[in-house]
Amino acid sequence: MGLRINTNVASIGAQRVLGKQQARMEHAQISLASGTRIVKAADDAAGLAISENIRGQLGGIKMARNNAFNAQSLIQVSEGGLNKISNILIRLRELGVQAASDTVSDVERSFLNQEATQLTAESDRIAKSTRFGNKALLDGNGEEFEYHVGPFANEEENTIKYKISADATNSNLGIDGVDVSDKSGARSTLEAVDNALVKLGQMRADFGAVQSRLQTTTSNLDIQFENLSAAKSRISDADVAYESSEMTSAQILQSASVSVLAQANQNGAAALKLIG
Repeated sequence: MGLRINTNVASIGAQRVLGKQQARMEHAQISLASGTRIVKAADDAAGLAISENIRGQLGGIKMARNNAFNAQSLIQVSEGGLNKISNILIRLRELGVQAASDTVSDVERSFLNQEATQLTAESDRIAKSTRFGNKALLDGNGEEFEYHVGPFANEEENTIKYKISADATNSNLGIDGVDVSDKSGARSTLEAVDNALVKLGQMRADFGAVQSRLQTTTSNLDIQFENLSAAKSRISDADVAYESSEMTSAQILQSASVSVLAQANQNGAAALKLIG
């Protein structure tokens, strides 16, 4: 190949390679700094679309998981109220057993009846005041709740519906007229309390069943979140070992390209010697 001054082909080639290695190094540096393999859409257009869809799904799962936890909290508040009412019923039963015996006098039964009256009033108050936000839970209003526990829009597959039909008011439990001021009333109280405990047990079992379902829901969401996070990581996260080697390789080749470019720029000087 002859000596030419106007076109330095070796310099052009060295510049092209230098630019290529500069781009490789910059890409590796950005990947390491950001932790992502896909710096721009052109790096992997399909991978970017898939990873962004997964990222949106992960955000939905996180919120659905929070919804499921809040639903569990609502059920726990309800069940907690029933637990207190159950404690009151147990105490009423104790008072009834005590008042049904002649080991206490009528005067003492009147004292026991005062406690029974206060306990039944408190039981009714708990039933009517137990709320989650502004939602009454134990007054028998029969409101249906809908919990969105999935990341998508489909109602059937992403929601749990539950109608709270618990009615723990005194009138429904049958303890609104308890009276232990005499032996007959005390024995009637025992029967009423036993029936109330059965009703209360049914309500608590109902709450326990839906709480168990919600716990399974959150566990499933956790598994989905873990596996989708792993999938997104494989698609979009930077491989530090690979990117580090890419950066090192690009730096070495960039230095070599600069040296070659400097030499290529001297090629025209040889032609000048022939002219002189």
